Amino acid sequence: MTTDPVGRFLAALDPKSREAIGAKPRQEQERLAAAWERELEADDELDTLDELSPPAAEAEAARRVLDRGTD
Repeated sequence: MTTDPVGRFLAALDPKSREAIGAKPRQEQERLAAAWERELEADDELDTLDELSPPAAEAEAARRVLDRGTD
């Protein structure tokens, strides 16, 4: 398992989104990965999901970040 935030973020994405985000400039990937990490840290609902399934929590946080498109 990678400790690189961008790598972890990309791994949490569905294949189609992973390909699209992987094609973006590294700076944009880093910005989205930082937003993803903030989402994971800030949302109590994700904490509960993380206890049951860490990959599901990471995927949900990634989906939310992409839905917003910014942060």
